[in-house]
Amino acid sequence: MLRYSLAGLLFGMVVVAGDAGLSAADTPVTFTKDVLPILQKNCQSCHRPGQIAPMSLLTYEDARPWARSIKNKVESRQMPPWFADPQHGQFVNDRSLPQSDIQTIVKWADGGAQQGDPKDAPPAIEWPADGWQIKPDIVVRGPEFRVPAHAPQEVIEWVTYLIPSGFTKDTWITSLEIKPSVMSVTHHICFTFQPHKPDVKYYVANWNESPRDEEGAAIKQAAPERPRPQAPRPPPGADVGGGFNCYVPGRGADDYRPFHAGKLIPANSDISFQVHYTPVGKEVVDRPLIGFTVSQTPPEKRWMSYGIVGGGPNFAIPANDANYESPAFDLEFTADAELVEMMPHMHLRGKDMTYHLTYPDGRDEIVLNVPKYDFNWQILYQPLKPILVPKGTKMHVDAHYNNSTSNKFNPNPNRTVYLGRMTWEEMMAPFFGVLIDMKTDPSKVLKLGRFAVQGGGA
Repeated sequence: MLRYSLAGLLFGMVVVAGDAGLSAADTPVTFTKDVLPILQKNCQSCHRPGQIAPMSLLTYEDARPWARSIKNKVESRQMPPWFADPQHGQFVNDRSLPQSDIQTIVKWADGGAQQGDPKDAPPAIEWPADGWQIKPDIVVRGPEFRVPAHAPQEVIEWVTYLIPSGFTKDTWITSLEIKPSVMSVTHHICFTFQPHKPDVKYYVANWNESPRDEEGAAIKQAAPERPRPQAPRPPPGADVGGGFNCYVPGRGADDYRPFHAGKLIPANSDISFQVHYTPVGKEVVDRPLIGFTVSQTPPEKRWMSYGIVGGGPNFAIPANDANYESPAFDLEFTADAELVEMMPHMHLRGKDMTYHLTYPDGRDEIVLNVPKYDFNWQILYQPLKPILVPKGTKMHVDAHYNNSTSNKFNPNPNRTVYLGRMTWEEMMAPFFGVLIDMKTDPSKVLKLGRFAVQGGGA
């Protein structure tokens, strides 16, 4: 009797356990409990009011109409955008989703995209006001720019202004953000700090017109004494305060605080403000802002940002070439540094870019490989830990371009493509940032290779 009772008890335990396991597997995935934490961590920095994404994903009401689209985008790994090869380095700002998160979103969408109990929702992230990614201590207004609905060949040349910075004393900035008011027309906004000159004229538009063909591409000059126009850049040694600062679609704020670093802006510096806009069929006015956070005490390290471009005079992508390799990009570190960020920049025919470091002992390391570059997302890659770069280390960057019909973004595969300012021309720009010791002379950190030029814009 006891034997049968015990057997019955064990059978009941198995049934209960089986039912419990089944019910756990069938528990519906809800927005508040399961999906919202994923969106907060990986998506809301762009998907919220005032940012680049086309819709907000802050709340269930925001996200529910897009459930099917969200599923398709994450399942195909188109979103969140992230293109670094995981075989070469780990990155602190890696937004790619683990497979478990993708499965959670798929199950949510397939299960009717249920909201769930509002009490399960994590606290909302307190994003900075007015679309900022940082909470600026100082805001500088950039020059207002009226972008026409259309322009000849849809070309608006790069324009540079000098504006007062407003920094009346030496100031350490610990983060900065460039915030255009009309993102849809903004190709890029870049700036550098410049020493003040007594005869400076503020808010005067300066630009160089390039002779262009019917497609808007700059015409390559045949005469050697008249080289083809290049991107405007500041005179050598003119920049102060840590180098090149740039907004391009997909790039967020520059925040040096996690690295205990900053940029020193000398008193009364001016800002050289470079803008590039593209018409979108209706007239708009962009009113860009630059926001800064500042420190009252010097940080531990100095941050240097480099907008260096390569390619040189021999850069020419033949028509219908699906794998053109750019001329070499090389430089040498002439002081100890720490590599903290890299941002490949090319245009519509950009295919891939790889950063190599060759150390003084001869060891070669790939520190970033982007095998499928996408011009629509200019992503800054920050190594999980700063990469020590001893004096004498060389940086070599490879880049390839697809000028064939297999490139869906290619405006015309039947022409030779040269370096130029417009998106239908090309660039080879491996931007990067480093930390240096406070005692290091910031003007003596790099020795540029033959075709590398500092300050080429975006």
